Amino acid sequence: HLVESGGGLVQAGGSLQLSCTDSGTTFSLNSMGWYRQAPGKERELVAGISSGGTNTKYADSVKGRFTISRDNAKNTLYLQMNSLKPDDTAVYYCTQSRYYGGTFRPLSEDNWGQGTQVTVSS
Repeated sequence: HLVESGGGLVQAGGSLQLSCTDSGTTFSLNSMGWYRQAPGKERELVAGISSGGTNTKYADSVKGRFTISRDNAKNTLYLQMNSLKPDDTAVYYCTQSRYYGGTFRPLSEDNWGQGTQVTVSS
């Protein structure tokens, strides 16, 4: 069971840190990813991280501004978001992922949390 938190309303240029806590027992075994869905758009990968944290990948739109990290001892995934832009406005989700075809993809399309809303005002 995945629970995202940390979203909110922020002005452009501001920062937020998202957290995702997994109450299951397999968190440290899986790659994880942050995904987002804006109104009228498909859900897209924001950032992914391997199970041990050594391999990461970012969407081109967030490179240099967002940082994904994880604490396996706490079963928690993080997304530090800096220099936020209005285009970053979306609901952000975390889920178990796999590295396939050069990118991270959801391990299952049926295991999403409730998401956390990020709204960036101009």
